[in-house]
Amino acid sequence: MNHMLSILAQATGGGPAGGGAAGGQQPSPAATFFPFALILAMFAFIFLTSRSQKKREKRERDNMFERLSKNDRVLTIGGVIGTVIQVKDAEVVLKVDESTNTKMTFLKTSVQRIITEEHPIGT
Repeated sequence: MNHMLSILAQATGGGPAGGGAAGGQQPSPAATFFPFALILAMFAFIFLTSRSQKKREKRERDNMFERLSKNDRVLTIGGVIGTVIQVKDAEVVLKVDESTNTKMTFLKTSVQRIITEEHPIGT
């Protein structure tokens, strides 16, 4: 890493070689622009990667809402576990207590995930 920094310093006209503006030698525009272009490329890569990941997560979530059906066990974002009784356009009715037959209505968007054999509650 230290070697790379010394090469970069020499390329931009600074460093132990004694070059630069003090020696009367101007750094080339390409050598000055290279570090900025590298940083710009890193930020573009990070931005595009995070954007595609967000799109994928939204698509998976929308697919989960479409698959939601009666008798599915679900976990809400508030931590309520229940069984789907009815699915409406934007709402879902959950039975949260078997003994008292307690039902609660939630927005579909408050369902965090569907609990299955492959994906139990603890994972």
